[in-house]
Amino acid sequence: MDKVTRLASENGLVLFSKSSCCLCYAVKILFQEIGVTPTVHELDQDPEGREMERALMRLGCSAPVPAVFIGGKLVGSTNEVMGDDHFEERHVDCVVCVAFYVLCAL
Repeated sequence: MDKVTRLASENGLVLFSKSSCCLCYAVKILFQEIGVTPTVHELDQDPEGREMERALMRLGCSAPVPAVFIGGKLVGSTNEVMGDDHFEERHVDCVVCVAFYVLCAL
């Protein structure tokens, strides 16, 4: 869990992903469309990927990937970032948070 926590805190916007995951791809495209570039950690390409997946689950992810962190804090997975319930509110909240951390990094 220490590695996940450390990696999640190293940059303003962090995405834990798998290169073959279509939901991860959708989240990447969302961020691309709003003009931000997250630091992406592909768990299927990391030798410690399986342990990192278990750590993400222990941190509260409903599924290990995609897992989005903003400012070192877990935002959630696809449902929290792009969920059907109140999509507009969640989308705007996510965009505002991402914009804030991007501006702070300048």
